[in-house]
Amino acid sequence: MQVSHSNRAETAHTFQVDLRGLVDLLSHHLYSSPRVYLRELLQNAVDAITARQAAVPGAPGSITVRTGDTLTVTDTGIGLTEADVHRFLATIGRSSKRTADGGLDGAGLDAARGEFIGQFGIGLLACFVVADEITVLSRSAVDPAAPAVEWRGHSDGRYTLRTLPASAVPEPGTTVRLTPRADNAEWTSPEQVVALARHYGGLLRHEVTVVGPRGESHRVNDTPPWERQHRSPLARREALTAYCRTLFDFTPLDTIDLDLPAAGLRGVAYVLPTAVSPAQRAGHRVHLKGMLLTDQAPELLPDWAFFVRCVVDTTSLRPTASRESLYEDGTLSAVRDALGERIRDWLTGLAASDPALLHRFIDTHHLAVKALARYDDELLRIVLPWLPFETTDGNVTLEEFARTHPTLLVTRSVEEFRQVAPIAAAAGLGVVNGGYTYDRDLVLRLPEIRPGTTVTDLDPATVTAHLDAVDPTAELRAAGFLAVARETVGVHDCDVVLRDFQPVTAPALLLDNREARHERTRSSLAADSDGLWADILGSLRNETPRAQLVLNHLNPLVRQAVTITERGLAVTTAEALYGQALLLSRRPLKASESALLNRAFMGLLSHAMHHTGTDTPGGPGTPGTEPRKEL
Repeated sequence: MQVSHSNRAETAHTFQVDLRGLVDLLSHHLYSSPRVYLRELLQNAVDAITARQAAVPGAPGSITVRTGDTLTVTDTGIGLTEADVHRFLATIGRSSKRTADGGLDGAGLDAARGEFIGQFGIGLLACFVVADEITVLSRSAVDPAAPAVEWRGHSDGRYTLRTLPASAVPEPGTTVRLTPRADNAEWTSPEQVVALARHYGGLLRHEVTVVGPRGESHRVNDTPPWERQHRSPLARREALTAYCRTLFDFTPLDTIDLDLPAAGLRGVAYVLPTAVSPAQRAGHRVHLKGMLLTDQAPELLPDWAFFVRCVVDTTSLRPTASRESLYEDGTLSAVRDALGERIRDWLTGLAASDPALLHRFIDTHHLAVKALARYDDELLRIVLPWLPFETTDGNVTLEEFARTHPTLLVTRSVEEFRQVAPIAAAAGLGVVNGGYTYDRDLVLRLPEIRPGTTVTDLDPATVTAHLDAVDPTAELRAAGFLAVARETVGVHDCDVVLRDFQPVTAPALLLDNREARHERTRSSLAADSDGLWADILGSLRNETPRAQLVLNHLNPLVRQAVTITERGLAVTTAEALYGQALLLSRRPLKASESALLNRAFMGLLSHAMHHTGTDTPGGPGTPGTEPRKEL
C-alpha cells in the first residue's frame, strides 16, 4: 500500500487581535479595578523620564496630570519617534524599554535597564478600560531634529498616525490624552484623579502635579519620611508616627526602621497598638521604585509578625503580571527572612533599652511573642520571664511563679486546669494552664533558662494525693447515698468518692484526664455505630480509669446530702452535684449532660416547693391552722 504525500505551499498568517475582547480580559481578570489606568500612565511617564535622565544626566523630570472633559498626562521623558510609534504602539505587548538583544531601546543605555517599572504597550492598552479613544502626542529627546508624532487609537483596534513639525511640541516628552467613557466617568473625575495619583504616586521621586479644571494645582507626592533629614531622633519618630496616622489611621506602639541595602529596600514597620488574631495577616504597602505596587502584601513578612504593618519602597522585588502583588521567588523569600530578623532584633533590644515599652508590647501582643519564642532560643531567654501565664496564683509571669513553686505542674488543656485550679491552689500546688496556644511548649522549656526549676505534666493522681481520706465512721454513714450516687453518675462513665479537701466552699470536684475523655468518646461512638465500625471501636477499648466525682465532706451541703435516705431525692441530689462540677469545668456539655442538669434543677425545685407547701407555718397540714376552703 502506497501513501502519497502532496506538497502544498505553507502560508504565514498573523494573529488577529480582538482589542475589545483583550480589554475585557484585562479589566475583569488581570487588573483588580479600572482605577489602575492612572497607575499605568504614571508608570510609563516615570520610565520615560528615567530613560531620558540616563541619556542626559540633569534632564528635567516632572509629570503633570490635567483633568476636565479629557484627561491628559504629560511627562518630560525621552519621547517617541515615528519609528518608535510604529514599533511600540501598533504591536500589543511589545516593550519600548529593551531591544532584541536586551539593550535599552532608543537611548541604548544598559545602566538604566533595571530602573523601569512597567511595559509601555500593555500599560497604554489598560487605558482602554476607561476610554474609547487614546491620543499620544510625543517628541523624541534622542533626535532633536525628528518631527513630533501624533498617534490616535480606538478601542475597536483602529489607529491613525501623523507627523507634526517639531515646533508643534516645544519640549521633548509625551502627552497622553484620554476621552473618558460615560460608564467609567467616576474614575476620571478631578477628585478621583487626585486621590488615585496620591495613592499610586505618593512616593515617586519625580514631581507629580494634578491640575484641576479651574487651574487649581495639587502636588501629590513627597519624599518618604524615612529618607528626610530630621533635627532630632524625637522629631524623626514624630514624623514617622504622623505618617502612620495618615496612611493606616492608627497611632503605633513603636516604629521599626527597615533598611536592606542589598535588596534596595527601605521603609518602616509600625507596631499595632491593639491585639489582633494570628490568622489576620496584615496588609503591607509595597512601592516599587516609588510607585505603589500593592497595599495588601501579607507575604512580605513571616507569619509570626502579624503585630506590625509595613510600608516599604524597593527596587529588587518582582511584581506579578498585573503589577498588583509580589512574585514569590528566592528574592522575596530572602527579603522576608531579613525583615523578620530586623523585627526580632527590635524585640530583643527592648529588654535592655526600654523595659516599660516591652511590658506594654507583651501585654498587647503576648501571643505573637509566644509563637516566635518557641523556635528562637535567644528570644526565649529574653522574653519568657516577661510573658504572663494563667496559674493557680492568677495571671503572673513564670519567673514570679517559680519563686514560690520550685515544681511547676502544667495541664494539657484548659478544662483540666479549671477542674483542679481551686483545689490545687488550696493545697499549695503550683499549676500552670498549658491549654492555650503555645503555653505548654514554653512552660516545659522553663528549666533551660531557670536551672533548679522542675516542670512536669499534671496527673490527676497528684491532686487526688492532696485530698484527705474521710473518717471511716463518716464514710460508713454515707454508704447508702454513695451507692445511689455511683449508680446515678456511673452512666456517665464517672465514679464517686468522698474526701476532705479545701476550700470548704467547693462541694465537688470532677477529676477527668485525657485518657478518660478519649475512652468516653470511643464508647459513645461505638454505641451509635453498627457493623464493622462498631467492632473496630470495640476492639480499641482499654481499662483507662474513669473520671471521678470527688465530694467534699467538709462542705456543709455535702455533709447534709450524704444523710439523705429517700432514693428519689438522693438521685436528684447526686445529679445536681455532678452537674455543678461539670459547669465548673467549663467544658462543652453533651446533650445527655444538659438533660441531666435540667432534670436535677426541676427535681430540686419540685422538692423544695413540696417541702415548703407541707411544712411551712400556715401551710396545709400544719397544726393549729384551718385549711382553706375551696370556693
